[in-house]
Amino acid sequence: MEVKTSLLDNMIGVGDMVLIEPLSEDTFIENLKKRFDHNEIYTYIGSVVISMNPYKSLPIYTAEKVEEYRNRNFYELSPHIYALADEAYRSLRDQDKDQCILITGESGAGKTEASKFVMSYVAAVCGKGQEVNKVKEQLLQSNPVLEAFGNAKTVRNDNSSRFGKYMDVEFDFKGDPLGGVISNYLLEKSRVVKQPRGERNFHIFYQLLSGASDDTLKKLKLDRDFSKYNYLSLDSATVNGLDDAASFRTVRNAMQIVGFMEDEVQSVLELVAAVLKLGNIEFKPESRCNGFDESRIKDKNDLKEMCELLGIEQSVLERAFSFRTVEAKMEKVSTTLNVAQAYYARDALAKNLYSRLFSWLVNRINESIKAQTKTSKKVMGVLDIYGFEIFEDNSFEQFIINYCNEKLQQIFIELTLREEQEEYVREGIEWTNIEYFNNAIICDLIENNKNGILAMLDEECLRPGTVTDETFLDKLNTVCAEHQHFESRQSKNSKFLTDHSLPHNCFRIQHYAGKVLYRVEGFVDKNNDLLYRDLSQAMYKANHSLIKILFPEGNPAKVNLKRPPTAGFQFRASVGTLMKNLLTKNPNYIRCVKPNDKKAAHIFTDSLVCHQVRYLGLMENVRVRRAGYAFRQAYEPCLERYKMLCKQTWPHWKGPAREGVEVLLKNLQVPAEEFAYGRSKIFIRNPRTLFFLEEKRRQCLEDLATLIQKIYRGWKCRIHFLLLKKSQVVVAAWYRRFAQQKKYQNIRSSALVVQSFIRGWKARKLLRELKHKKRCEEAVTTISAYWHGTQARRELRRLKHEARSKQAVSVIWACWQGTKVRREYRKFFRANAGKKIYDFTIQRIMQKYFMGLKKTMPSMSPVDKSWPARPYGFLDRTHQELRRIFHLWRCKKYRSQFTEEKKATYEEKLAASELFKDKKALYPSSVGQPFKGDYVEITKNPKYQKLNSLAEDKVLLADVVSKINRANGKGAPRIFLLTKKSLVLADQKTGQVKASVPLLDLSSVSVSTQSDGFFALKLKEGSTSAAKGDFLLSSDRLIEIITKLHRIGAASADRNQINIDISDEFLVQFKQDKVCVKFIQGTPKNGNGVACKRKNNRLLEVSVPSP
Repeated sequence: MEVKTSLLDNMIGVGDMVLIEPLSEDTFIENLKKRFDHNEIYTYIGSVVISMNPYKSLPIYTAEKVEEYRNRNFYELSPHIYALADEAYRSLRDQDKDQCILITGESGAGKTEASKFVMSYVAAVCGKGQEVNKVKEQLLQSNPVLEAFGNAKTVRNDNSSRFGKYMDVEFDFKGDPLGGVISNYLLEKSRVVKQPRGERNFHIFYQLLSGASDDTLKKLKLDRDFSKYNYLSLDSATVNGLDDAASFRTVRNAMQIVGFMEDEVQSVLELVAAVLKLGNIEFKPESRCNGFDESRIKDKNDLKEMCELLGIEQSVLERAFSFRTVEAKMEKVSTTLNVAQAYYARDALAKNLYSRLFSWLVNRINESIKAQTKTSKKVMGVLDIYGFEIFEDNSFEQFIINYCNEKLQQIFIELTLREEQEEYVREGIEWTNIEYFNNAIICDLIENNKNGILAMLDEECLRPGTVTDETFLDKLNTVCAEHQHFESRQSKNSKFLTDHSLPHNCFRIQHYAGKVLYRVEGFVDKNNDLLYRDLSQAMYKANHSLIKILFPEGNPAKVNLKRPPTAGFQFRASVGTLMKNLLTKNPNYIRCVKPNDKKAAHIFTDSLVCHQVRYLGLMENVRVRRAGYAFRQAYEPCLERYKMLCKQTWPHWKGPAREGVEVLLKNLQVPAEEFAYGRSKIFIRNPRTLFFLEEKRRQCLEDLATLIQKIYRGWKCRIHFLLLKKSQVVVAAWYRRFAQQKKYQNIRSSALVVQSFIRGWKARKLLRELKHKKRCEEAVTTISAYWHGTQARRELRRLKHEARSKQAVSVIWACWQGTKVRREYRKFFRANAGKKIYDFTIQRIMQKYFMGLKKTMPSMSPVDKSWPARPYGFLDRTHQELRRIFHLWRCKKYRSQFTEEKKATYEEKLAASELFKDKKALYPSSVGQPFKGDYVEITKNPKYQKLNSLAEDKVLLADVVSKINRANGKGAPRIFLLTKKSLVLADQKTGQVKASVPLLDLSSVSVSTQSDGFFALKLKEGSTSAAKGDFLLSSDRLIEIITKLHRIGAASADRNQINIDISDEFLVQFKQDKVCVKFIQGTPKNGNGVACKRKNNRLLEVSVPSP
């Protein structure tokens, strides 16, 4: 069951200022402070939301909060910006009413963040789907782009919007977003060229220099150091809490999501870089013969780089900074510009370039986010525009901004009164006129077509003759002197003549938010906003695609001599269009308030908040809301909240809700003048009446809580008793069951014992009978066995006697035959007995020798030199011969296991042993290393396929060696290829052949006796390969390389064998010079490696580590 809540539940202070009692400025401020101290930053004035900037993150914008406020009544939960956004969205979706959300407040009050929260809430609660999500993402990601190019750090706000933004978000009949349109108002382009102390330029400049890659900055000809650019203020270049590098990455990603192409992004960055370069252009005076000064550019490097970025001829732009051409009908007059005029032209170009770039960005975003379908749409507008500004030095920008806020205040009062009146008429309540301050007189002072300040400023800018800010102020003093909201020191009104707070070059306007002093300096120039035609035409000549779009007036074919509209005229027209747009929509208000000037959390400055409350007209808004009836509520929730105050309505009212409310109020004896019945709502005139109802409800809730506790305790005791009763029954049933089970088990066990005894007695009786029967059968068998045994033994004795008789005869016959033989043999025994005994003895000794040799035979390894000891001296030669034969045999068996490849390897090892054993210190370390031949996998590596194809024969060895440079002794890596006919040296990276030497041209190879890998390939004098001289190389596989070279020479019949010279000092021919290579033992600087160093033109010294 859903729990019904209300704005009045658990309220800190008063959630709706309409209900505050008593109503005064002090109680209003105190209520805001109390709620602010408890992190309650939102407060209502009826349907208006007051938003306090907390200057810290609060956990009130989570997805759970979105779901909590989704599809809930506006007053059902505690005040929140989500409640207003939900009310506006549901009115648009369900009632088909176009909505607008007006967010106002001074700089730093949190307007931009409030607009983000509104947009994020609408995006979260509307429909889902791939296309819908894409549109939502594009709408949300347009914010980072516009903030980067349109926001800046000011003394009041680290992310201040320096332009006005109005976004119309379009929805279909289901409430799903289709697209949007963004309108921008009055970008503060003067900030591009100059920033007040403590402020900085637009964010994009710092983000680009901090976050762009080194490659990007190089292309844009920029440096990361902010101090190198005149347009960037240094005192506030870095801001705590702002990561410009991360923000730049966010902006790049947002531009990609919105739909910017990569070349468009690059073009935008090039224009930003061009503005920075433009600020570095400086001028110097140069006297001419006619006596006038002419400006010249001091350093043309920045101008050159800017022209390269924009594709402009340097001479064209340089002339545009030095000359100005004025056209009148058919005449052209060219005049020179002095230094001051040149600086003005430079700054005007920078401001126009950036301002037009910003407008192009807005139009480009609109192209991406506009609705693609042409069906009817519902619109929700969100207005985030600069708040009322009062600075120490207020100029034309503040005047225009405050004029816009005057118009917004006017429409706010009108729409608020209209909304109140419409609700009273809709509910059938009599409407009474409300007295309030109407600021239309101030708006008329500014925008009147004849005598308005803007009209007079335009008239002054357009009239011929000398026009200055002072002449404009004189005109104001003449026309507006009698106006009650205009003040000037030089006006005809005598009361301001002695007002020293009003300087002579200033005028003061009494706005709805207070008096503002405007310095007239710069009004005329900023209103004219002139850009010399020469600069426009120079820009149009650029090869940059975006520049031609930004400066269409520079096209010589479309020269327009008509003066462009002034900045004031354009802004007044834009504001007029905006006001008409807002009047067609249902308004929703968010009034943003800044609690302190320190941009710090938990600080509430009463005077500052009081000032904002006054100029925002919040007290006036409360009075308008309370002029008739302070509180109104639909009958159903009113009856649901207060029905416990009357017995007839508690706990359930069966009839219509209005009748229930009537019965309730009559029962409570509320005076009839304190309320009125509308068609769907009850209207309560005084907040005291509402608080009386709330107090009665609180007391009643306490009584109800006591009643509920009593009923609950009784219910709990009854439940406990019933549970005990039920438990007793269950326990008794279980006990009876247990007792019967126990009795049954005892009877059963007794029966089993009786049965077992009976069965045992029967079994024993049967056993005795069987045993008697078995003993009888065994007696018969035993007697029979004894009888048969006696018979058998008698027969055995008889047979033995017969056998002994026969054996005696055989023995006697054998003895007789032996006697006869011995008598005959005795005649010959003495003559041959010695020789036979000798032969027999020798035979036995040899047999014993071979049998012993078989058991002590050594292993089959050819390197095993062990052999059994000789047992007898006369077998010495036989013993050695057998050892030789066995060794040859096991070598033959060992060789029979070799493949042809392995035989060749051992032959190479044998050849290496003959060449280097005891001659080269490197040789022992190479014995255990197999000769592989191909160490770079030349046949498999695709990089060396071309190199492999150039080799005519099979590659016998491929390895990476170092070619020693005679100039400095340093090595360069080379691929070393050896075939049967030639050797090739190639570049390791590219595989390009550097040298190819036939082996016929190779005369000898020189190496040292040390453990180094250096070797010199010496070529025959006069051969074609000897033109560049000998080769001095180094390799860890020196033994294998020289062994293969030597074997190739030995195996070839058509060439001489290659000589191997092993010496610690040898000569190498380098082109025309002979250089001595000398090897010494020492400790190289680079550790344990071998180092080669050039000593002089004739000596290369190689340091080899001592062994």
